[in-house]
Amino acid sequence: MIQLSIYTTLGCHLCVQLESLLVTMANQEVSLHRIEISDDDALVKRYGVRIPVLMDGNGEELDRGFDIERLSAWLQARGWLDEASLAALTTPPESAPPIGAHQRSGRRYLG
Repeated sequence: MIQLSIYTTLGCHLCVQLESLLVTMANQEVSLHRIEISDDDALVKRYGVRIPVLMDGNGEELDRGFDIERLSAWLQARGWLDEASLAALTTPPESAPPIGAHQRSGRRYLG
Protein backbone atom coordinates (compact mmCIF):
# COMPACT_ATOMS: atom_id res chain seq x y z
CA MET A 1 0.00 0.00 0.00
CA ILE A 2 1.23 3.47 -0.93
CA GLN A 3 1.12 5.86 2.01
CA LEU A 4 1.20 9.56 1.19
CA SER A 5 0.34 12.87 2.79
CA ILE A 6 -1.56 15.58 0.95
CA TYR A 7 -1.55 19.21 2.02
CA THR A 8 -5.03 20.49 1.32
CA THR A 9 -7.83 22.74 2.48
CA LEU A 10 -11.60 22.64 2.50
CA GLY A 11 -13.14 23.24 -0.92
CA CYS A 12 -9.94 22.68 -2.91
CA HIS A 13 -11.18 21.37 -6.27
CA LEU A 14 -7.61 20.79 -7.48
CA CYS A 15 -7.04 18.56 -4.45
CA VAL A 16 -10.08 16.48 -5.38
CA GLN A 17 -8.78 16.23 -8.95
CA LEU A 18 -5.35 15.11 -7.71
CA GLU A 19 -6.84 12.46 -5.43
CA SER A 20 -8.90 11.06 -8.30
CA LEU A 21 -5.90 10.93 -10.64
CA LEU A 22 -3.75 9.38 -7.94
CA VAL A 23 -6.20 6.54 -7.29
CA THR A 24 -6.54 5.94 -11.04
CA MET A 25 -2.84 6.04 -11.90
CA ALA A 26 -1.32 4.19 -8.94
CA ASN A 27 -0.49 0.51 -9.37
CA GLN A 28 -1.65 -0.32 -5.84
CA GLU A 29 -3.99 0.96 -3.16
CA VAL A 30 -3.28 4.47 -1.88
CA SER A 31 -3.68 5.66 1.70
CA LEU A 32 -3.81 9.46 1.98
CA HIS A 33 -3.16 11.36 5.19
CA ARG A 34 -4.91 14.70 4.63
CA ILE A 35 -3.25 17.68 6.28
CA GLU A 36 -5.54 20.72 6.58
CA ILE A 37 -3.34 23.77 6.12
CA SER A 38 -5.89 26.37 7.24
CA ASP A 39 -5.50 25.25 10.87
CA ASP A 40 -1.84 26.34 11.03
CA ASP A 41 -0.41 29.72 9.99
CA ALA A 42 2.99 28.20 9.18
CA LEU A 43 1.37 25.66 6.85
CA VAL A 44 -0.68 28.38 5.16
CA LYS A 45 2.49 30.40 4.60
CA ARG A 46 4.38 27.38 3.21
CA TYR A 47 1.63 25.70 1.16
CA GLY A 48 -1.10 28.33 0.70
CA VAL A 49 -0.44 28.99 -3.00
CA ARG A 50 1.02 25.54 -3.73
CA ILE A 51 -1.78 23.15 -2.74
CA PRO A 52 -2.37 20.42 -3.48
CA VAL A 53 1.04 19.10 -2.47
CA LEU A 54 1.74 15.37 -2.16
CA MET A 55 4.48 14.12 0.15
CA ASP A 56 5.93 10.63 0.16
CA GLY A 57 7.41 8.80 3.16
CA ASN A 58 10.86 10.30 2.47
CA GLY A 59 9.53 13.85 2.67
CA GLU A 60 9.80 14.45 -1.08
CA GLU A 61 7.04 16.76 -2.29
CA LEU A 62 5.12 17.11 -5.54
CA ASP A 63 3.50 20.45 -6.36
CA ARG A 64 0.80 20.67 -9.04
CA GLY A 65 0.25 16.90 -9.01
CA PHE A 66 -3.09 17.39 -10.74
CA ASP A 67 -1.03 17.68 -13.97
CA ILE A 68 -0.95 14.16 -15.45
CA GLU A 69 2.62 14.45 -16.75
CA ARG A 70 4.00 15.64 -13.40
CA LEU A 71 2.07 13.04 -11.40
CA SER A 72 2.97 10.16 -13.72
CA ALA A 73 6.70 11.05 -13.61
CA TRP A 74 6.57 11.28 -9.79
CA LEU A 75 4.79 7.94 -9.47
CA GLN A 76 7.05 6.27 -12.04
CA ALA A 77 10.20 7.39 -10.19
CA ARG A 78 8.89 5.51 -7.14
CA GLY A 79 7.71 2.40 -9.03
CA TRP A 80 4.04 3.20 -8.34
CA LEU A 81 2.77 4.05 -11.84
CA ASP A 82 0.17 1.87 -13.56
CA GLU A 83 1.27 2.26 -17.18
CA ALA A 84 -2.02 0.91 -18.58
CA SER A 85 -4.04 3.48 -16.63
CA LEU A 86 -1.76 6.26 -17.84
CA ALA A 87 -2.20 5.12 -21.43
CA ALA A 88 -5.97 5.03 -21.02
CA LEU A 89 -5.94 8.60 -19.69
CA THR A 90 -3.65 10.03 -22.37
CA THR A 91 -4.62 8.13 -25.53
CA PRO A 92 -7.41 9.83 -27.46
CA PRO A 93 -10.30 7.55 -28.38
CA GLU A 94 -10.48 6.30 -31.94
CA SER A 95 -12.91 8.41 -33.88
CA ALA A 96 -15.63 6.44 -35.59
CA PRO A 97 -17.68 7.86 -38.43
CA PRO A 98 -21.11 9.05 -37.38
CA ILE A 99 -23.87 6.46 -37.57
CA GLY A 100 -25.57 6.64 -40.92
CA ALA A 101 -22.68 8.45 -42.61
CA HIS A 102 -21.76 7.46 -46.14
CA GLN A 103 -19.47 8.71 -48.83
CA ARG A 104 -20.39 9.32 -52.47
CA SER A 105 -18.23 10.94 -55.13
CA GLY A 106 -15.65 11.96 -52.53
CA ARG A 107 -18.20 13.78 -50.35
CA ARG A 108 -19.41 12.62 -46.96
CA TYR A 109 -23.13 12.63 -46.22
CA LEU A 110 -25.01 12.07 -42.99
CA GLY A 111 -28.33 10.33 -42.74
